[in-house]
Amino acid sequence: MAYAVAPSAAQAQAINLEDTGVSRDAEMLLEADTIVYDNDRNTVTAVGGVQIDYDGNRLVAQRITYDRATSRLIASGGVEIVDPQGTRIYSDELDVTDDFRDAFVRTLRVETADKTYFAAESADRRDGAVTTFNYGVYTACEPCEDKPDKPPIWRVKAQKIIWNGETKIIRFERARFEFFGMPLAFLPVFEIADPTVKRKTGFLIPSYKSADDLGHGVQVPFYWALGDTYDLTLKPTVYSKQGFLGEAEWRQRFNNGEYSITVAGIRQQNPEEFYNDLTNPAARAARALSSSDNEEWRAMIGSKGRFTINPRWTFGWDVMAQTDKNFSYTYGIDGYDQLKRRNQVYLTGLNDRNYFDLRAYKFNTQEATRDRNPETGEAYASARNSRQPWVLPSFDYAYTPDEPVAGGELNIDVNLQVLSRSELDQRLLTGAGVSPQSLVRGIDGTSARLTAEAEWKRTFITQGGFVLTPLLAGRGDAIGVDYRGGSVAAIENVANLNDFEADIRSSYYRAMATAGLEARWPVLFSTTSSTHVLEPMGQLFARPDAAYGETYGIPNEDAQSLVFDASNLFERDKFSGYDRIEGGVRANLGVRYSGAFGNGWSTNALFGQSFHLAGDNPYASADLVHAGSFSGLETNRSDYVGSIGLISPVGLSLAAGARFDEKDFEVRRTDVSASYASTPVTVSGVYSFIDAQPDYGFPEDRHEVRGNASLRFQENWRLFGGGTYDITSETVVRKSIGFAYDDECFTYVMTASEVQEPGSSEKSRSFGFQISLRTIGDFGSTVGGTNSTF
Repeated sequence: MAYAVAPSAAQAQAINLEDTGVSRDAEMLLEADTIVYDNDRNTVTAVGGVQIDYDGNRLVAQRITYDRATSRLIASGGVEIVDPQGTRIYSDELDVTDDFRDAFVRTLRVETADKTYFAAESADRRDGAVTTFNYGVYTACEPCEDKPDKPPIWRVKAQKIIWNGETKIIRFERARFEFFGMPLAFLPVFEIADPTVKRKTGFLIPSYKSADDLGHGVQVPFYWALGDTYDLTLKPTVYSKQGFLGEAEWRQRFNNGEYSITVAGIRQQNPEEFYNDLTNPAARAARALSSSDNEEWRAMIGSKGRFTINPRWTFGWDVMAQTDKNFSYTYGIDGYDQLKRRNQVYLTGLNDRNYFDLRAYKFNTQEATRDRNPETGEAYASARNSRQPWVLPSFDYAYTPDEPVAGGELNIDVNLQVLSRSELDQRLLTGAGVSPQSLVRGIDGTSARLTAEAEWKRTFITQGGFVLTPLLAGRGDAIGVDYRGGSVAAIENVANLNDFEADIRSSYYRAMATAGLEARWPVLFSTTSSTHVLEPMGQLFARPDAAYGETYGIPNEDAQSLVFDASNLFERDKFSGYDRIEGGVRANLGVRYSGAFGNGWSTNALFGQSFHLAGDNPYASADLVHAGSFSGLETNRSDYVGSIGLISPVGLSLAAGARFDEKDFEVRRTDVSASYASTPVTVSGVYSFIDAQPDYGFPEDRHEVRGNASLRFQENWRLFGGGTYDITSETVVRKSIGFAYDDECFTYVMTASEVQEPGSSEKSRSFGFQISLRTIGDFGSTVGGTNSTF
């Protein structure tokens, strides 16, 4: 049977339905197998498969009795209520008003829409908003299907749990926290936000920190939800050695983006802690003179933001200013504690294949000290932070027309770079196996370069399957330099050491035209279970010699890294940036292979060589940082380069790349990697070898092994670790280990790591753990220190 009825008139007069959130026009729909009217008791009883729907609420029970006089419903037998928010209430017996506003429940279980759970011996609901659970239990862990009575991973038991639906606060009185059914802590009273609330003013979970120089520290954050779109988080921390650290973060969101502002500051109580661990008195005195850690007042301010102007354009920033070079790194200011940090403001645009990027950079190295001579106190030139430049601006623009140009593809690129540095970035190379040498990695002064480049290419396929691609390219550069300080003397010193001419000018202009042809002949071989493609390939580029190729003068800021391998064998210009330019006639020859097998395996390989045919070889030409030396390209016949890869359907992948000497095929550089990934195990390893490069300051071969592994030995438990071993110095440069547990309601991670620079006996260690309880919060700690032994 089904009936549609309205609440009684008496009830409508006694309660303001607007205050309860119940519609005045709501009708109650009752379904049951049997309905019995008892006029003597003034009751209506529904029996068997009873269901009541009322204004978004649903009540299901075996038996429901409605008392007309009191306007109350008494439900029994498998009672279940589902409210409009999706919260489910299970009980043996329930006494509720006919508008579902107030209730009394016995043997209660509640499951909210976001999978949080309450249970209690009994519960009261008053004023349509406040529910009190007597001798209640709260958890965010889903009950075990096989063993419903098994304690969850964590739960909170309390004499009273008061859930206020209006203030969105859950209050626990005389509560204890249990982990796997074992009591861990007792709290007289504490409160958390309603699980449906994503932003609520209140204290967050404290965290613990520790470091040799700072001492032990406790941070107690306070979150202040000031509005729907903005908030403030205060993070006061007290350190046993350095005192009170104040930190605050303001965040605000808009329809098209967001920004944040972070400020922090401290008056250090014991600055001498940062250098008292040094045993050498002269070194300790030098550290005291040079270190910014010994300042009494230290502070920072930083801001991050990102806004989408429209679907094509994005504007953003990530900037920081601090009283010294490593305050944020030392105190671990969240979001600003990178050892090597890049401050930037940017505007980017992307439309199909066209790209616009305008940025301003300021690089910072948050190093611990400014190196000084322990005897004289004079600063070494190796202090990294003071040599970092301003980049005002860096600009990139790429344009590719939608329509073909002369039947081919046209690409236009523009790059602008303006750098300013206050201190010369020079490295002096001395020592065993290294002839006296100097590298000028950055001038003291300002340099600017504007580059414009256009490339056109078109592909033709002949009847025999040959793929021919002619190419035309043109480029122009305008370079201006304002040398200051010791830059001129440093450049002249490099030139004298290498018997070249130093060409010091305030401006340089150069142009490059390229005509090229690429020929490929892919040949397909197939069987019933596999396909193979073998593709011989060749390129020829004809260019004049690069201007200023045999002189020192033009700064090299963005093309200092040059690794010749299979990945750039067929590049038109193998320099990594714009400051160096490739000229002369060059040919690249090689063969590519790819294979696919029916069982899911696949493989690929490439092998080839580059030839300098005429003109000046740019990789053997003068350079302030010796880019090109020992690259394998400095001879007319380059070293051989090759790579091979294998991918399996079972999670195993192998890859190897190498460069071989063009005369005796001796290995000059190699990287071999292997990885395996499955549900329980993930393993990866890399071996790298680099031949000696004396002009770079590496007189010996370098060997390094890196590895990482993770083992999930149960559904939720995993063990992970990694390390880096420098074979040359027989030093474990980095090692770490940790284990973790994670499921839908609880996460625990514990890690330990150690870092040691090659050739140094000093080791830096850190230990930490992180606990995350869903709906409760996160708690963690980090402990760091430096020592000479593990």
